[in-house]
Amino acid sequence: MTGYGIHASHEQIAPGALLAAVVHAEEAGFTAAMSSDHFSPWSARQGQSAFAWSWLGAALQATGLPFGVVNAPGQRYHPAIIAQAIGTLAAMYPGRFWAALGSGEASNEHITGEPWPRKDVRNARLRECVDIIRALLEGQEVSHDGLVTVDRARLWTRPESVPPLFGAAVSEATARWCAEWADGLITVNAPLPTLRRIAGAYRDAGGRGPLALQVHLSWAPDEEEAAAIAHDQWRSNVFAPPVCWDLEMTDHFDVVSEHVTAAQVAQVVNVSADLGRHAAWLHEYAELGFERIYLHHVGQDLGPFIDAFGARVLPQLTGDHTP
Repeated sequence: MTGYGIHASHEQIAPGALLAAVVHAEEAGFTAAMSSDHFSPWSARQGQSAFAWSWLGAALQATGLPFGVVNAPGQRYHPAIIAQAIGTLAAMYPGRFWAALGSGEASNEHITGEPWPRKDVRNARLRECVDIIRALLEGQEVSHDGLVTVDRARLWTRPESVPPLFGAAVSEATARWCAEWADGLITVNAPLPTLRRIAGAYRDAGGRGPLALQVHLSWAPDEEEAAAIAHDQWRSNVFAPPVCWDLEMTDHFDVVSEHVTAAQVAQVVNVSADLGRHAAWLHEYAELGFERIYLHHVGQDLGPFIDAFGARVLPQLTGDHTP
């Protein structure tokens, strides 16, 4: 059975309002949640970027939902600190927390003042971090000298079992590589053939665990309003890699997205006032084999979206199952 959760976008919504939204989402019928982990928003129009790890403790306490977070260890975060954060939340809330690990974006990582590595180097660094985090969560003392350095680290507070460490991928090549080490895969919505290839690459390479999907969408009772919300909030997010990986500042994203049209935004965001159309999109993703689908309404007012989808979309999807 496919589960439908809500995505908590820290770069768009202040943490108190975001906490209220996930509580509201659970009441409305959403069964899971996931969170971004940014130091900076993508655009000045988004205007927020709270610290995800503080917020996750509050969100797990305020709800009964399972939560995940997408994190990039290796530059802004030392992997031993991420292992400690994962271990603490998983110890406090057994069976309710997972983390997806990716190679990151310069917009968040440049703050350290360290050079932004090439993609192949970032992947190699991530692979080292994954092994370090997993070893620490398993109770080992870790020393490591490589693209990251660890000196005799040990976690004194650990969960009874190691929580899932997912891989984050937006390409077939990365999905295939994640299959070497990940306990599941998460990607973002794309044309169905692209998603089919990404999911297939992961499974064909021996990838284990759930397939998860973050779905960017914009809904409002009026079609023009739904399009305007998406264009205002998400036009800085239409750029494929390596642009989205390598730009550093919000004003960089705002400059390059100045002439992005609503039609271009609709290529990466499911924009519609028709709740039936949204349900159909989500059903198509479930049919591809995605077992966890997280809905990210790209607007900043989540209340109407939560009410509408809880009452009229989620009930249409209760029979969704993966092949």
